[in-house]
Amino acid sequence: MNELSPIERLFNTFDETAATLQQELSCTYLDALAETAENLFQQKILQDEMSDLAKKRVWKKYEETKLAGYSKEEIRQAYQLAILKGMQENVQPNHQMTPDSIGLFISYLLEKFMRGKKEFAILDPAIGTGNLLLTMLNRQPEASVSAIGVDVDDLLLKLAWCGANLMEQPVQLYNQDGLEPLFIDPADAVVCDLPVGWYPNDVRAADYELKAEEGHSFAHHLFMEQSVKHTKPGGYLFFLIPNGLFEEAGADKLHRFFQKHVHIQGIIQLPLTMFKNKQAAKSILILQKQQEGVLAPKRVFLANMPSMKDRQAMQSIMVKMDDWFKESK
Repeated sequence: MNELSPIERLFNTFDETAATLQQELSCTYLDALAETAENLFQQKILQDEMSDLAKKRVWKKYEETKLAGYSKEEIRQAYQLAILKGMQENVQPNHQMTPDSIGLFISYLLEKFMRGKKEFAILDPAIGTGNLLLTMLNRQPEASVSAIGVDVDDLLLKLAWCGANLMEQPVQLYNQDGLEPLFIDPADAVVCDLPVGWYPNDVRAADYELKAEEGHSFAHHLFMEQSVKHTKPGGYLFFLIPNGLFEEAGADKLHRFFQKHVHIQGIIQLPLTMFKNKQAAKSILILQKQQEGVLAPKRVFLANMPSMKDRQAMQSIMVKMDDWFKESK
């Protein structure tokens, strides 16, 4: 019989205790997962309404689970698997998680662009469950990174908060619409899997340069403008964008906004095999906020990313990017 991996063992703890709490508290699996994650972090059972038998059952699992024996990445992956299970049970359009492979590649890009910085701040204005931001924080061991996450969905934000606690990552979280005024310091870098679609609050959208001339504005356009506003001059932005971004309504206005405020550093199209259909396909857009003395790159880095499983093709992309960096810096 094969022994379970550390990720599988920890996932089983999350899964079994969340299932017990779900039954005891009459709540969703995701709500129960957040509760059990907080119990595990606090090393006590915080739910008084549970029966003594259920408390004994979950406490036994907690005692068997020593978080100190797991790496931050093992904790993140086990927690992510449990969140994915919960999302499959209760599918909502805004409950989507950025795939791991994309998070790992954006982490690589962040490392490249922030090389040499010993300390920096990163913002995710639509953090969701925090998987993308936490992937990036876990992979920046050489730098001291502080992070801010914003989300309007209180359950997703609670899952992000509990995950950050378990991984002991310093993240400040704000439960609000990311397009409302943000009372935060500008960040050195922004990362965002942009919420794609219409933004229903026309009054709020009216304050943005990228608002639609009539009808609802695109939320993903407004999130890009909000992100640029909250980035330090010379800072970098990494967006997951729909492939049709530059062909859709408002693209001309978006192009003028970019010319005025940012330098496009690169566009990397992700493999179509990563998405359910062609319409859902995305690319990574890399921008740099304009700053006096900072010139646009001699050429924009453009690439079609191969399958992550094709190591040779991935290596080739990395080599091309290294060459581009040497040429641009």
